[in-house]
Amino acid sequence: MIFEKVQAALAQQFDMDPASITMDTNLIDDIGADSLDVVELIMSLEDEFGIAISDEDAAQLYTVRRIVEYLEKLQ
Repeated sequence: MIFEKVQAALAQQFDMDPASITMDTNLIDDIGADSLDVVELIMSLEDEFGIAISDEDAAQLYTVRRIVEYLEKLQ
């Protein structure tokens, strides 16, 4: 369920087919996200999950797998 929410957020933000986003998708290498894109994604995830993500933690969230694992820990 968390993966699907992250996948949907990425697909919407980057106008992509959700099926092309996997757990191994890298935000920078595979999607071409820049630092502003990542900030917008983090803000979107904070709203979606009702959490706050520190800048230190956000810097480590550069793959879908890392994002999903991080969010699972907070559940």
